[in-house]
Amino acid sequence: MEIGAKVKRLRLSKGFTQEELAERADLTKGFISLLERDKTSPSIATFEQILNVLGVSLRQFFSEELSPKVAFTKKDRVPLYDEPEGVKTMLLIQGVEDKKIDPKLVIIKPEEETSIENYHQGEEFGYVIEGNVELWLDDERYKLKNGECFYYKADHKHQVRNISKSKKAILLWITID
Repeated sequence: MEIGAKVKRLRLSKGFTQEELAERADLTKGFISLLERDKTSPSIATFEQILNVLGVSLRQFFSEELSPKVAFTKKDRVPLYDEPEGVKTMLLIQGVEDKKIDPKLVIIKPEEETSIENYHQGEEFGYVIEGNVELWLDDERYKLKNGECFYYKADHKHQVRNISKSKKAILLWITID
């Protein structure tokens, strides 16, 4: 069994960079890189730290086939740390290999905005659970309120801003590969 390749598949399925996985597991990016290339062997304790971040137990990891997780609770959510001040994003699904979607819960404080996302492959869908937002898609603006949604190919520069002066905005945001 190639442990490194399996760790890499799990990491990518969660949408983590090597740096994000390293930070969450209290390790270095270099160590994760070496592990994924099978150039180093972690201690059991270190390996458990990595698998914990990836949402997989040692037993699941070494079983022939990981049982697919179906239900995800609030405690399964993983916060993203590279978001701008005033934006909190949580991954809703973790530990699922080969998923085609990446659903996130995005909470934006009043008058704050997400980072500008440059062009990338895939598609994006968002549903406004609470609040009023403005979607910037290249140079076009779209105002959306509670209960409305957006969908676009991600080959456009895009950003979402909470246009309220006093209420947070909450969105279900799904990136589709």
